[in-house]
Amino acid sequence: MMADTPDDPRTRRRRRVEASGRAGEARAAAALRRAGWRIVASRVRTPVGEIDLIARRGGVTAFVEVKTRPRMDAALIAVSPAQRRRIAAAAAAWLAGHPAAAADEIRFDVVAVVAGLPVHHLENAWIPGFDDGPTTVSF
Repeated sequence: MMADTPDDPRTRRRRRVEASGRAGEARAAAALRRAGWRIVASRVRTPVGEIDLIARRGGVTAFVEVKTRPRMDAALIAVSPAQRRRIAAAAAAWLAGHPAAAADEIRFDVVAVVAGLPVHHLENAWIPGFDDGPTTVSF
């Protein structure tokens, strides 16, 4: 099988998607900062998964998955159960190396980014092992 080349449509599409995702993460981080959150880390890679943003405010540490989509509804439902498990495992790995943060209230949020719309922050988007309802906050 041939390797992807710069002119390959799949390579161009992957680059566009990655650039869109990075831009969405920057918009999400800026919105969180305006709401009083401190961005502790971004694009965190662990052996078990990646975390888009880690944010802290008061005694809360939020592991934030950023979804950039053409429509808000698509962005808000884009985190699959498998992704939730990977993000939770990545958060546990990160917390193991940051014991001070482990004392905080820990939660998992989603920030939805859609061109032309305000960023939408879905707090407590999921609780690992449970299916509780979320709380939404728009910026």
